Order: sequence, then structure tokens, then C-alpha cells
Amino acid sequence: MIPADVTTPHLADACLRLGLPIPIAPMGIQALVPGQRIAGPAVPVRHVGSVDIFIGAIHGASPGEVLVIDNDGRSDEGCIGDLTALEAKAAGMAGIVVWGAHRDTAKLIELRLPVFSYGRFPAGPRRTAYEPSRMADDIDFGGIRVTRGDIVVADADGVLFLPSDVLDSIVRTARTIATREREQAAAVARGITLYEQLRFEEYVTRRAEDPSYTFRQHLRGFAGAIEE
Repeated sequence: MIPADVTTPHLADACLRLGLPIPIAPMGIQALVPGQRIAGPAVPVRHVGSVDIFIGAIHGASPGEVLVIDNDGRSDEGCIGDLTALEAKAAGMAGIVVWGAHRDTAKLIELRLPVFSYGRFPAGPRRTAYEPSRMADDIDFGGIRVTRGDIVVADADGVLFLPSDVLDSIVRTARTIATREREQAAAVARGITLYEQLRFEEYVTRRAEDPSYTFRQHLRGFAGAIEE
């Protein structure tokens, strides 16, 4: 679905190039274990204090899907822990992404199921007003609307929620960008600097003649884009 060598920066740049919104999770959501990666369809749930929502969502999930939890970005409770992760792993889920915090960190590391969150907090939910959780077709994840079936991609740079109906176009464009960047990096390793590859002297000359001329325009002139 998402090639392993295509990163969230490549996908974000592809969205920019295609003129699409860039659905990025709030800054600070990161992997519990550095280097872990998630890619799979979203199973969105809204947490309001009870773990029943997780059990139901996991039971209805397919292998390879990703549990995506809206917990309002709360940092005062660890809304998932080792038992939820164990259940998700047993169901074959690809990982868990939380707009909020987790707990049971040592056990989660042992399980090796990728978990992305704001961080760790030892106490679980302590809410006095209980409201039954319920399944949702979509949730809010820090201002991003996440719908069931959106494709979650999470790595060391962050988390994206990509619409499935335009995924093929995004991935094709991202692969083109990734390939171009690898070629440019290989050329630098051979001694050909970015200054030379990107015809920087030409850019400076043109810019002096036309102050409205941008570096992005210059790069697009010969498919040299590294910014997008």
C-alpha cells in the first residue's frame, strides 16, 4: 500500500504538489519506540473514559488496520495501556495512534506493537462524569477529520491521515519525489553538490533580473524540486 521507502515527508510533499490538503496530526505525536512505522486503514474511535470502545473496535477490525483514538489531546490520563495493545496485536492490527497519552510503557515496548502518542502518563481515566463510549464513522484528531478507511501513515516525522480515494495519486507522486531525492543524494556522495545540481548560479542571475522569480519556479523548470 505505502512503500517502506516512502516517508511522511514524501507524502506531505506529494499532497502539496497535487494541491491537496496536508492532513497532518498535531506536532508532538511520536512513536513510543524510535524507528517504528505504521501504515494501514484507520479504525477511528472517540474515548470518553471507558475502554469498552477499544474492545468493540478491535473486535470489529481487520488485520492491518490501525486503531486511531480521539482523546482530546489530554495529557492528564493514559487512555490506553498494555491490555488494549495486546488485544490489538492479537487481532492483527498494525498499530495504535492516540491523540493523547498512553501508559504501561515497559509492557508496550515488550509487545512491539507500534504505538504513537503524545507520551506517557501513569494514571488511567479518572473522570467523574461517565459517558458510554461509542463507535464513530469519523473523529477529530487535533483538528484533522479522520474517517474510517482513511490511510494512516506514521513514522519518525509524524502522522498523516490520507483519503483513500486519492491515495494512488499521492503515493505515485511521493515515489517520484523519493526517487528524485535519492538520486540527488547519490550525486552529492559522488561529489556533485546541490549548488551544481540545482543550477544555483542560474537562479541567482534570473532572480536578480526578476525579483518575483522564486526558487520553486526555478526547480520546476528542470524537475529538480526538493522542497515539495
